[in-house]
Order: sequence, then structure tokens, then C-alpha cells
Amino acid sequence: QVQVVDTGGGLVQAGGSLRLSCAASGRTFSSTTMAWFRQAPGKEREFVARIRWDGSSTYYADYAKGRFTISRDNARNTVYLQMNSLKPEDTAVYYCAVTTRLVFTIRPSDYDYWGQGTQVTVSS
Repeated sequence: QVQVVDTGGGLVQAGGSLRLSCAASGRTFSSTTMAWFRQAPGKEREFVARIRWDGSSTYYADYAKGRFTISRDNARNTVYLQMNSLKPEDTAVYYCAVTTRLVFTIRPSDYDYWGQGTQVTVSS
């Protein structure tokens, strides 16, 4: 079993920055792929970014490219999402997720463990 706790959300003005953190425990963290998803009210959960178990590969949704950066610290069993140049449309609950699947995937259904979510609100 894996426990996932995501933190770091808050209220920020448009153009501002936030850093989300995701702490995972309960299994060999370094062998998992981690990702961030988000869900705005009335919308489906969507992919934000993912990072391979060794940090050698990252992938971003188009809207996140150039503004968001995902990174991981396996020594601390933690993944981060640095979000810069935030826009009101980035307002959502952000979720950290873990998959043990070795294939590349950005489908929420392929992720086995989820954090409780952290609210990000960007005001205009």
C-alpha cells in the first residue's frame, strides 16, 4: 500500500507562483512514476505533468509547458510541482498520483494511488 499526501495549494494572484509537494510512503518510491492531475469544478480530472521513477523523463500537458516544472527527490520520497505565471484558468484541485505501471501513461485510471488533493485558486 502507498500513502500519498499532497500539499502546498493556496490563493495567489494571476502571474504568481506556487509550489506543490507530494510525499509518498509505503513502498519503494524510487520505482514508481509520479504525476500531477487537476480537476476544476464541473470538469473532468485532467493530466498536468508526470515524471519517471528516476527523474530522467518528464512530460507535460500543453498548457503546462514553459510554466510548470515537475521534479522529484527520491531521498525524501517527494515530488514537486513548481507553477509559475499562474492564470485564473489554472484554478482547480490538484492531485498527486502514483502508478506502478512501467508503460508511459497519462490516464487517471492507470494511477493506483492518489493524494487527497490541494486547492489552487488564482485570482484575476
